[in-house]
Amino acid sequence: MQKTTKHKLTLAVLAVSLLASSLFLGCAGGQLGKNNSGEYRNGMVVSASELASQVGVDILKKGGNAVDAAVAVQFALAVVYPNAGNIGGGGFMVYRSAKGESNTLDFREKAAAGAGRDMYLDATGNPIVDKSLYGQLAAGVPGSVAGMAEAHQKYGRLKWEELLAPAVRLAGSGFKLTARQARELNGLKARFKKLNPLGTALVKETTWTEGDVLVQTELSNTLKQIKEKGRNGFYEGAVADSIVAEMQRGGGIISKQDLANYKAVWRKPVTGNYRGYEVITMPPPSSGGIALVQLLKSVEPYPLQRWGFNSDSTVQLMVEAERRVYADRAAHLGDPDFYPVPQNKLIEDAYIKQRMSTFNWQKASTSAEINAGEIAPTEHEETTHFSIVDRDGNAVSITTTLNGSYGAAVVVKGAGFLLNNEMDDFSVKPGAPNMYGLVGGEANAIAPGKRMLSSMTPAILAKDGQLFMVVGTPGGSTIITSVFQTILNVIDFNQSMQSAVNAKKIHHQWLPDQVDVEEKALDSLTTVKLKAKGYKIVPRGPIGRVDAILKTKWGYYQGGADPRGDDKAIGW
Repeated sequence: MQKTTKHKLTLAVLAVSLLASSLFLGCAGGQLGKNNSGEYRNGMVVSASELASQVGVDILKKGGNAVDAAVAVQFALAVVYPNAGNIGGGGFMVYRSAKGESNTLDFREKAAAGAGRDMYLDATGNPIVDKSLYGQLAAGVPGSVAGMAEAHQKYGRLKWEELLAPAVRLAGSGFKLTARQARELNGLKARFKKLNPLGTALVKETTWTEGDVLVQTELSNTLKQIKEKGRNGFYEGAVADSIVAEMQRGGGIISKQDLANYKAVWRKPVTGNYRGYEVITMPPPSSGGIALVQLLKSVEPYPLQRWGFNSDSTVQLMVEAERRVYADRAAHLGDPDFYPVPQNKLIEDAYIKQRMSTFNWQKASTSAEINAGEIAPTEHEETTHFSIVDRDGNAVSITTTLNGSYGAAVVVKGAGFLLNNEMDDFSVKPGAPNMYGLVGGEANAIAPGKRMLSSMTPAILAKDGQLFMVVGTPGGSTIITSVFQTILNVIDFNQSMQSAVNAKKIHHQWLPDQVDVEEKALDSLTTVKLKAKGYKIVPRGPIGRVDAILKTKWGYYQGGADPRGDDKAIGW
């Protein structure tokens, strides 16, 4: 009797143990894939739009990999996030496979063959500001469609048509505007009407309100062409005809030949190491990758964790590193196909050590003392970023843009998509200040077929051969410093992914010689200490909109979606 009872008890314990194990495995890697902390096992998408993030996760659930999901998200964002999501712009992709192989794709816009060095200057040689910002002449040759087609051809798993279907549906059936989007469209109504006399779906005669459905029939038809014909559905045929007709209506210069000739380019990643973490990021014509590695190496010798998050010592060190890195950016970075960028020299340990040896803890450096040449103009802050990881551990980090919010504010008639205003990212007149008081560099002068310099900084981090973080953000010149601080927040200050994204930021970019500070980023005592050393502290609005994914030591994916926007992390 006693033996039988003991045997039954053992079986009962074993059954409970097996049930617990099956429940854990179900949550960790099975149908649920989620633990009690809101972390996910099977994959995650973090983007500027809940609708786009859901599109990406749906693709992952269908068996698509991270690149498949990225293609679907990019086209979905062109519909549901029109101020920066795009098919009429360009960007950069950083890819890391589950096996540790990495690659980067440059689908940045290019100047048309008819572009000229002085194309935005008046008769006296002074810049005509609006000429490079609004209207058809402000647009570079778009790269996003070519980039997605190239990424899919190399790494995709699902059929192209399946990846385009959600965007086609969202454009044709419409989607509900958020309150933020309704405000933006209302605020730009006059500009849209002026620059689109033939009409656009983005203009409503009455006022847009939250929950209104935005239907974009012309965009849906364009996406159908791309769905059926791949890149040729955009760079040739009816859509290309519409682009050229739009150019002719408004004095633009992009030709059919420019469109046919556009190619996305695979480039070797910029890599570095920070406290044992491998950093994989974008090479020129993005300035972000080199700058990020420089920044991380500049602060690595110092005990940031002991000093604490946004303490006076931490902030002073970050500012002095940023001052030197942005000065280097100005003088040395441009399109490597047109300019000999000294990439290896800029990220050498000895070079960075020498650069950081010249600051004084007792007082602020001045940017006049840190002379590395002339500063190049930076993007406007309306860009978008998304991060994706699939169940196998393949990761994609993509930052893409039209440049300004809603780009050139011109919607291609008959095709329904916004043109970029990326030509403003060139140095309109090298050596002369632009509308922001920034001085252009020779390395970034306009030339036919050249890609304009960018601050976009998509990045992936790994540790001991395993994926650790996928990160990036919009924000123009603040992109680099936002990604930098987010990485420090996780590695040095032990913050969760969401906390690291939420954390208030500071920014310094050499010129103007000031420290931009988000509200509540610094406490009053820290501010007093920094001002006493000669730092000019300038309050400003939100900095960046970081979207990132962290892989925990338990193998779960932890999302960080920036509350500064309508961003959303969705996992499974």
